[in-house]
Amino acid sequence: MEDNNHNSTSSAVIFAISSAPELPEPDVQILTSGGLRIPAHSSILAMVSPVLENIIERPLKHRSSERVIPILGVPCDAVFAFVGYLYSSRCTEEQMEKYGIHLLALSHVYLVPQLKQRCTRGVSQRLTIENVVDVLQLARLCDAPDLYLKCMKQVVAHFKDVEQTEGWKFMQNHDPWLELEILQFIDEAESRKKRTRRHREEQSLYLQISEAMECLEHICTEGCTTVGPYDVEPAKKTGPCNKYTTCQGVQLLIKHFALCKRRTNGGGCSRCRRMWQLLRLHSSICDQPDSCRVPLCR
Repeated sequence: MEDNNHNSTSSAVIFAISSAPELPEPDVQILTSGGLRIPAHSSILAMVSPVLENIIERPLKHRSSERVIPILGVPCDAVFAFVGYLYSSRCTEEQMEKYGIHLLALSHVYLVPQLKQRCTRGVSQRLTIENVVDVLQLARLCDAPDLYLKCMKQVVAHFKDVEQTEGWKFMQNHDPWLELEILQFIDEAESRKKRTRRHREEQSLYLQISEAMECLEHICTEGCTTVGPYDVEPAKKTGPCNKYTTCQGVQLLIKHFALCKRRTNGGGCSRCRRMWQLLRLHSSICDQPDSCRVPLCR
């Protein structure tokens, strides 16, 4: 059945090229791995691919000899799909499904950038755990950085499963440098995660400190629910503020700091030390020390 489909596809392509009324007679033959020949027009091939243009411009050994361009190493139908793209700038989803990897290699070898972009997207959408190592090797050989990066990310995300595939085992035996690249990428990815996590924790800490500083000024200037400046009447104290969760914590610290007997004895307890740190930090950054109502702000 597949042979019948192959014959019908190749016959259709050959007929379409040979019988196009607006084109002259084909003057080039493209030889495939299966020994089939695809008639083509040198002017079209040269216009689309600079590599094919260089091949076509080479002088023939004999004037009477027929110009033949071998495109070998890939399935015949992949070559038919490639030639079809050179003529129409179109590639079907079925062709991409069956021959996407082969078309990517051909587009790289013969310098057809539009097809290469199309194949890069198409192949990346069809990545699986089973084929990701093979595609990664091809992406590196074909200088396809976007596809290479997507393959690397998939390997990192499913490393335990990828390690069990035949592609990984083959790569270990035949391409140890790529294995080293993958392991280095995994290590760098883990390092980036740790740096990102640490940065987020630091940002969160900075935000908490900044909010605590604002609440300290607010409490010492206006007062909040249970703590306020000495000259503010309790009845006139304001209700809960919009940062009440943090503000309540600062109020509890202030109350403890005022009553703790260890505050002046041996450096105080851990809660007292946090209060001292908060007061010192405020004092170091306050730009209005003369009018500031926070204690010890000098």
